[in-house]
Amino acid sequence: MTSQVSKTVLRLEAEGVQALQDGINFKKNLEDGKCYIIYKDEDKIRACVNQCKHQGGLFIKDIEDLDGSTVRCTKHYWKLNVATMEYVNPPDSFMQDELEAVLSDTDGSLELVELNPPDPWTAEPREAQELHDGEITLTYLTHACMELKAGNKRMMFDPWLTGPAFARGWWLLHEPPSDAMDRLSQADLIYISHMHSDHLSYPTLKHLSKRRPDIPIYVGDTSRPVFWYLEKSGVNLTNINVVPFGVWQNVDEHLRFMILMDGVHPEMDTCLIVEYKGHMILNTVDCTRPNNGRLPHGVDLMMSDFAGGASGFPMTFHGGKYTAEIFKYKSWIQYYYNWAGFKGYNLVIRVIETDDDFKPLKGGYEYLVDFLDLSFPDVRPERDHAYEEIKNRVNVMRHVVLNGGLWDDLYIGFNNRMSRDPDVYHHK
Repeated sequence: MTSQVSKTVLRLEAEGVQALQDGINFKKNLEDGKCYIIYKDEDKIRACVNQCKHQGGLFIKDIEDLDGSTVRCTKHYWKLNVATMEYVNPPDSFMQDELEAVLSDTDGSLELVELNPPDPWTAEPREAQELHDGEITLTYLTHACMELKAGNKRMMFDPWLTGPAFARGWWLLHEPPSDAMDRLSQADLIYISHMHSDHLSYPTLKHLSKRRPDIPIYVGDTSRPVFWYLEKSGVNLTNINVVPFGVWQNVDEHLRFMILMDGVHPEMDTCLIVEYKGHMILNTVDCTRPNNGRLPHGVDLMMSDFAGGASGFPMTFHGGKYTAEIFKYKSWIQYYYNWAGFKGYNLVIRVIETDDDFKPLKGGYEYLVDFLDLSFPDVRPERDHAYEEIKNRVNVMRHVVLNGGLWDDLYIGFNNRMSRDPDVYHHK
């Protein structure tokens, strides 16, 4: 592995340093066109790349900023306090990656230095070899599911081949080939990028486990485990391999792969590099900023998503109410939120159970949850607080409660409607 290296990304001569104004300064490297922000006050100089950590937007001066320390993203209006390198909208979310600002005592110049970890794919490099016709084939099956054949090996990516995702909020847009399940069960290995049900499909894996429970499955070592729901799902898979990020995994003498994390959601999202005889394939899957934007150059093939976030595929969920005994008693509400354990955040939500058309439901519950102290008041508190009103389809809400599922099934599955005040993203 290559040792960590430092790189000067911007240099200002003494005259340029003296011209820096107190507060925010926007600078551009004329050689490569990259933009930076320098914050100067009496005590220190801080700097960062001019790029929002959310989806890569450019920062500009925030006209609502009164103290001269905040910039605003041109894409989604996220705000960064450059004096602290903390994002203030959304609050309590990200810290901006800071560059090292080196001020010379000899000539008064300023250098912005980026400390780069080694590009892990450069470890043990392999020369590209000539390939025969058909030696590598890549086949789209459906959604994010791809089949890669390299030599005599077969890899499958994110197999969602049957059933719904996100509590029946999503269905497959493209019908997979009739032999897709056979091809999946014959794979030498499977890569699953993250826990969302359009990538980690338990209906698909249930079919697979009946045919071949010991098939090798590889996932990244994310802090939110990909297979967190495996035991409760009842699916029997016995060969799940959790591998570290940035380390080559050798399949045979010619084929290897490496899993990388996302820069925005490292706790959950991953992407993949596959190399066969020196030819490289990059699959960024759902990553917002794969490997924090640092990726190999000159790849032979890249696969990426075509839309940020959830797609516009229409909601298709219909069905009867959940009538489990637990929901006859309102005490389930406090029990559920105490079990979930989220608290210590100044947010109050009003949850309203509705029918499939988000209209009032006879017998549905409506309640407030104050996450500051995890209480359940009858009216909103008088203190200043963030507020969200959430209308949930009763079928899906109760399915999530009964099964300890993720609220992703609600909002990614198009199964709720939300309004908020103030209109900011709550990262927590």
